[in-house]
Amino acid sequence: MSELLVNAVIERDPETGLYVGTVPGIPGAHTQGETLDELNANLREVIALCIEEMSEEERKALPEFIGTQTVRVAV
Repeated sequence: MSELLVNAVIERDPETGLYVGTVPGIPGAHTQGETLDELNANLREVIALCIEEMSEEERKALPEFIGTQTVRVAV
């Protein structure tokens, strides 16, 4: 069995206080958790399920993670 290294975007929902994780480029790969540990476990599970449903061609077409940027916007 091979492994896939995946990057997730983690945010905290201001209304619920839950951590929310989303994996850009993998449709349906998003979940939440009360703690970062719970979120990590939930992300591993949902990513595995999403990857399992993908064809080999879809897996090969997953986007390459480059990095993140913080952008300041005047409002």
